[in-house]
Amino acid sequence: MILVVGDVVDDIGVLPLEPVAPRSDTRAQIRMTPGGSAANTAAWLGFLGAQTRFLGKVGNDGVERHGDALREHQVEPRLVADPLLPTATIVLTLDDDADRTMYVDRAANGTLTQADLPDDLWDGVDWLHLTGYTFFDPQTRDVAIDLIAEAKRRGAGVSVDPSTTAFLREVTPEAFAEWTRGVDLLVPNLDEARLMVGATGPFVDFDALTRMYPQVVVTLGSMGAAYVAGGDREQVAAPRIQVVDTTGAGDAFTAGFLASWLEQKDPRAALTGGIGAASRCVQQRGARP
Repeated sequence: MILVVGDVVDDIGVLPLEPVAPRSDTRAQIRMTPGGSAANTAAWLGFLGAQTRFLGKVGNDGVERHGDALREHQVEPRLVADPLLPTATIVLTLDDDADRTMYVDRAANGTLTQADLPDDLWDGVDWLHLTGYTFFDPQTRDVAIDLIAEAKRRGAGVSVDPSTTAFLREVTPEAFAEWTRGVDLLVPNLDEARLMVGATGPFVDFDALTRMYPQVVVTLGSMGAAYVAGGDREQVAAPRIQVVDTTGAGDAFTAGFLASWLEQKDPRAALTGGIGAASRCVQQRGARP
């Protein structure tokens, strides 16, 4: 059982259909879909056949709606309703390269506390996955740190996706490394990896990363992904595909990697699984399968 804890969001994706007209009207395709980095990862894990449980916090309107969206992909949802705040919302605007800019309202995500974790949350759990957003929010940071400690106490492995360069830079990589001490696997993208080691050029010092975390998987966009653990290194290239929307690509990759890694412990096969899921994700609108 993989336990994923973190953000669950209503994504509002905006794709302009013509040049943006400032202070006036622009025709666009707008879609509301379930999202949130942690919930997306859980959905892809379930879709790929991994036994998955997800815990997150939503508004009163979100328990049934987001629960159904997760169950659709065979994920066991443990959603907690906040009595006052709505479900988190992100507005994503897509540019000509299918990349996105995000405007974030964490809303109910920011009220997750230890009291929201049920006694049976850990039943059967072998692996815990967290995303950076829970660490970057001062209101939920202690929950994330305590979850790592509890996972280690129970002998479960832990992976973390840093999630965002903007917030990582804000809190400093040094603080993030301290909060995530004991994590078995870090899954940054190239920009996050460069920020973690203070790289000023195009290359990443993988040795520096593995001094902080025993295993690191770096997603490299169109170049694929690389796995590093001590002296072991593997890299798998990505196929050439038509990219429609990059939203959720990192979440899909993490799920594809973990689903294969926890089954086979073969880095190359896991990288291939991650790239396959990410490739599928970017060829569609939205962040879920």
